[in-house]
Amino acid sequence: MYLALYRKWRPENFDEVYGQPHITKTLKSEVATGRISHAYLFTGSRGTGKTSCAKILAKAVNCLHPVDGNPCNECEICRGIDNGSLTDVVEMDAASNNGVEEIRSLRDEVIYSPTVAKYRVYIVDEVHMLTLQAFNALLKTLEEPPAHVIFILATTDVHKVLPTILSRCQRFDFRRISSADIIKRLKVICERENITLTDDAANLIANIADGGMRDAISILDRCLAISDDITADVVSSAAGVTSAEDLFKFSSFIARSDFKSALLLVSELYANYCDVSVLSMRLLDHFRNIMVAKSVSNCADLIICSEEELANYRQRAQEMSMAKILECIDILSKFNNSVKEASNKRILLESALIKMCGVKDSALPQKTAAPADNSPEPVVPAMPKKEPAPAPAPIPATAPEEDDTPPWEEAPAKEEAPAPGQAETAPPPAAAPVNKDGDYPEGPFGLWPEIKENLRNYDMALYAMLAETSALIKNGKIIIQTSNAGLKDYIISNNYAPALKNSIIDITGREMKAAVSVTGAEEKTQQKKDDSPLSGLISKINDFNN
Repeated sequence: MYLALYRKWRPENFDEVYGQPHITKTLKSEVATGRISHAYLFTGSRGTGKTSCAKILAKAVNCLHPVDGNPCNECEICRGIDNGSLTDVVEMDAASNNGVEEIRSLRDEVIYSPTVAKYRVYIVDEVHMLTLQAFNALLKTLEEPPAHVIFILATTDVHKVLPTILSRCQRFDFRRISSADIIKRLKVICERENITLTDDAANLIANIADGGMRDAISILDRCLAISDDITADVVSSAAGVTSAEDLFKFSSFIARSDFKSALLLVSELYANYCDVSVLSMRLLDHFRNIMVAKSVSNCADLIICSEEELANYRQRAQEMSMAKILECIDILSKFNNSVKEASNKRILLESALIKMCGVKDSALPQKTAAPADNSPEPVVPAMPKKEPAPAPAPIPATAPEEDDTPPWEEAPAKEEAPAPGQAETAPPPAAAPVNKDGDYPEGPFGLWPEIKENLRNYDMALYAMLAETSALIKNGKIIIQTSNAGLKDYIISNNYAPALKNSIIDITGREMKAAVSVTGAEEKTQQKKDDSPLSGLISKINDFNN
């Protein structure tokens, strides 16, 4: 049966434990001098060596031939603990045995002397999962256990452990293992397993592991399922994360405010089953490295990466201002806090990227969309100064035509004639001739590019979404034409309509109804009948197929 690498290469003595010298040195000294405590508490993040040190300590205190505080791993006691046949060392998972009855059974067992070993050792993992009653049942025994009993408690959430338990234990805090120690250990394992591991791949594994040695070795094990020659691409594929090359692409797009390319890259990675949460964390770490490269001249000791990547970080730091880097970090931090409860993480990430591209010191590309067909744009004659265009005539209640008013559009307000003697103001210029009823002529709407450009003053995200759309006038209404079937629902669900309405008023000088038409797709038209005063606010947006 195949044995996982993290089990096969679990440390067998204190000298093989990486990244915790302040703990291993103390434990070796206690074993060598015989000053062994009756209760220990090991706390720290996952994969930092808590359970491994607990087993090593259990072997060391019972070893028949200890060497400078380390177990020999050759005697029958050490071998029995390694293969689990020695009943004097008990491992207990408090996550599944957290009731008061289990602790009472343990309390009744400790009075018996060990059968073979010198000490009965109880290793209680995830001790913070014990109930309050179980903690209380353990207190007296933990404070004054028999001389032949040692308790070793391990937890990742020490703040959940009762203070009365903490005061009865000798506490050791396990630190996150540095990337340098993780890389060193990975290279030792690969050398003995005849595995080829590149420096870029080792750096990427260390970054993903985030201070956990067990996580790093588990990622290495997954990479072996793909190839024995492990490169950065193999690690990216096995771990489901983006490569360093993709991260530099993102920062390049953001530096140039090229949000379209950034969204296309998100779509490509999403299609390849990239986890959005992991991608955002990698982006946050990427911009942290850019920030360090921007602020520290000699940053090689603060950024764990290859020489080529370090040069790329320095180049990217020159292309971006510190204000923009810090704003990107702030946006990504807020995204990571909100993405946990999100139903569609991709939309939130795309919105965050657009915000990162639209910071104050960036120059967004100027885009204008062409009309839907090849017909020439209408000529824009000047309007008479003293004759403002009247509002369009209201549709009679008995009109058979279906109402296309979106739920986010209000009816146009009637214009009032100026009082006698009051100075008349000139109406805003129009870009297309109007008919006798005050409506724009049916056909391509020449003012649509200006309306889209004006959206930059209200909502940058909506401006980006409507960049490739066109519009036409039909029955006095603006019909937005798009090939994106989800644009209509997306606009409504995100409450972007007020910005669009304000932009239309700025350019045309009046309120106009608007609807979304999806080109190349058939939509069912349905109108809800409601006699309440709010019926106009809850009506459906109808598609114009003719």
